Amino acid sequence: MANISTTQTLENLVDNTSSNTTLKRKTTSNNTSYTTILIINYLCLFIGSVSSSLLSKYYFIHKGSSRWVSTWVQSAGFPLLLIPIYFPFYILKCTQRKPFTGFSPKIIIISVFVGFMLGLNNLLFSWGNSYLPVSTSSILLSSQLVFTLILSVIIVKQKITFQNLNCVILLTLSSVLLAVSSSHDRPSDLTKSKYFIGFFSTIGAGLLFALYLPVMESIYRKVYCYEMAMEMQLIMEIAATALAVVGMAADGGFKEMKREGEAVFDRGEKIYWITLVANLVTWQLCFMGTAGMVFLTSSLTGGICMTALLAMNVLGGVVIYGDQFGGVKAVSTVLCTWGFCSYVYGMYVKMKKESNHLSLTKNQTVEMAPVTDNV
Repeated sequence: MANISTTQTLENLVDNTSSNTTLKRKTTSNNTSYTTILIINYLCLFIGSVSSSLLSKYYFIHKGSSRWVSTWVQSAGFPLLLIPIYFPFYILKCTQRKPFTGFSPKIIIISVFVGFMLGLNNLLFSWGNSYLPVSTSSILLSSQLVFTLILSVIIVKQKITFQNLNCVILLTLSSVLLAVSSSHDRPSDLTKSKYFIGFFSTIGAGLLFALYLPVMESIYRKVYCYEMAMEMQLIMEIAATALAVVGMAADGGFKEMKREGEAVFDRGEKIYWITLVANLVTWQLCFMGTAGMVFLTSSLTGGICMTALLAMNVLGGVVIYGDQFGGVKAVSTVLCTWGFCSYVYGMYVKMKKESNHLSLTKNQTVEMAPVTDNV
């Protein structure tokens, strides 16, 4: 009886003191598997975010001109999401839940609606990326973080702390600094009007994505496993792809894509299709990583991780495409890195304190638990 009483007391204590992240850890077999999945998702986000931005720019640099094609490839690789959905049950046999179990019409409708919003975000990103240097668009996208914080406070009641506020301020200053000196960064063959179309399209994409993150966190709070989060992401990607297909149909459809590969793309048809396939794969890695980070942590943490990767996009644009990297971009990149590192350190200190507090509380509970002789 003593053992049962003590165990129940500990379980109640853990349930009452755990945060959302701790509850999500319970959807995996142990903390080790939670950490493993978290690391895998961040690696997917890292590889997908950096590669997809560079490949999208590669498409436009070599005479690719269809923004609908660029929008379509961002979501058309959704069949790849079937791997994390079906493998755990049918191949790895590490879960007893069949894919798509527990889906209600409400969840499907919400997923489709968010998918259309994601499709519009993809289109705005394509417009911005078609005009702006990779490094410029990457730093501009970091402006979404301040809106992510504001909307997270409103939608999911995110607490404002010194760490996250300091990070958001530094990353926002990074974007403002770039915007003030934007006229010096415009390529010589790009008109002022097109530059600002790209500029505001990128800002619009950041705003929509800032809304997407806390909305997804709010929805994921009702989701009880990682596989279900991926299933919802699959539905969203299908909806976003449907929107892109409609736009492509109005712009000439897949025949226009074939013509572009044969007669327009200056690296040849073979490289054209390789570029599109590579875009399909890397964008899915990016979105899978994003969804996983939001589910396993929070929308703000996911947004901060993505923003931190924008510094890598800036460097990638400079190294691969020869983008200008003057003093303004250097300062902006430093501010971006500084903000992310301060947030990570703050999260580390907070998690360490919470872990020590939980261990101390458990020990005190064990000592106070009544002990009775077994009869």
